[in-house]
Amino acid sequence: MALNRKVGFFKGLKYKGGGPMWAWILHRLSGLAMVFFVGSHIIAGFLTQQFGSDVGIAINIVYENWIFQLVLFFLVIFHAVNGLRVTLLDLWPALLEYQRESIWLEWLVIIPLYVLILFTVLKSALGL
Repeated sequence: MALNRKVGFFKGLKYKGGGPMWAWILHRLSGLAMVFFVGSHIIAGFLTQQFGSDVGIAINIVYENWIFQLVLFFLVIFHAVNGLRVTLLDLWPALLEYQRESIWLEWLVIIPLYVLILFTVLKSALGL
C-alpha cells in the first residue's frame, strides 16, 4: 500500500522528521564517504608502492588539499559523535524521549571540535 503513494523527491525532502531524519541521512552519507576514502586510499597506496604510478600520486595530492581535509574531518567527527549518540540511545531506550535534545547536545560537541580542527588546518594551509 505504501508503494502506491506518489511522492516526489522534493516533497519527500519536506518530511517533517527534522533533526533526527537529517542526522540519519548525514550519518549514512558520512559512512559511505569514509568507505570511499579508505578504499581509494588503499588503492592509491598500492599503485604508488607497487608501480610508482602517477595515478596514486595524483590521488595523494588530492588528499593533501586542505579543503578535502576539512570536509573529511567534518565527516569523521560527525559520524563518530552521532554514532555515540545512537549507541547511547540504544543502550538506554528511556532516553529516546529526548532524541531531539540529544541532537542539540551532539552539535554542541561537534562544533567546538570542528572549530579547533578548522583553526589547525587553516593555520597549516596558510603557512602560519
